[in-house]
Amino acid sequence: MASKTAENVKATQEFVPIKEIRDGVVVLKDDGLRVILIASSLNLALKSEDEQKAVISQFQNFLNSLDFSTQIFLQSRRLDIRPYLALLEERMKAQMEDLMKIQIREYIQFIKNFTDRTSIMKKSFFIVVPYTQPVLGNKKSFSVLPGKKEAEKKQNDIELFEEARSQLEQRVGIVISGLSGIGVRAIQLGTEEVVELFYKIFNPGDTERPIKTT
Repeated sequence: MASKTAENVKATQEFVPIKEIRDGVVVLKDDGLRVILIASSLNLALKSEDEQKAVISQFQNFLNSLDFSTQIFLQSRRLDIRPYLALLEERMKAQMEDLMKIQIREYIQFIKNFTDRTSIMKKSFFIVVPYTQPVLGNKKSFSVLPGKKEAEKKQNDIELFEEARSQLEQRVGIVISGLSGIGVRAIQLGTEEVVELFYKIFNPGDTERPIKTT
């Protein structure tokens, strides 16, 4: 049974194009690099018609100014209310007044009943910024130079990665700056946040994973 599980995990990993996540940068199996930004949203419905046209025009100009491709990804998921409920329960336990405990308990029950009846969705906006290291002369992809000692290969891997990341960070800066011009704030995801994002993408039905409340 264990061997079959291991085989299934290995088979699944073959379909995932990610080799590793290093310092918040996704390294693909073809050695392409990706940085993922999470962006704020704009409510165009609250703006006047002229303001809406201005925002759309600025966004169009931003896209036209890019000389590299980007991917915009919208994730819509049911809001996980568990961290909020856990926080309320902690405060209820710490409350000294019986009346306040009763009120907090009733509020917790109200939230549970409400979320059971109504699906509260959370939308997140992500932007994927890519970079692929060009093959020039004897430069090859990470950790595959033939005839090199392990230490040399490791050093070469670090140098290639840092060189590629430097180019990628320039692109990230361009995207963040361009989005800020239309009122959209974007920040780069860290390693743990990227891992969490891909976990949820590949496990859409898993809502029982422990959630940090601190």
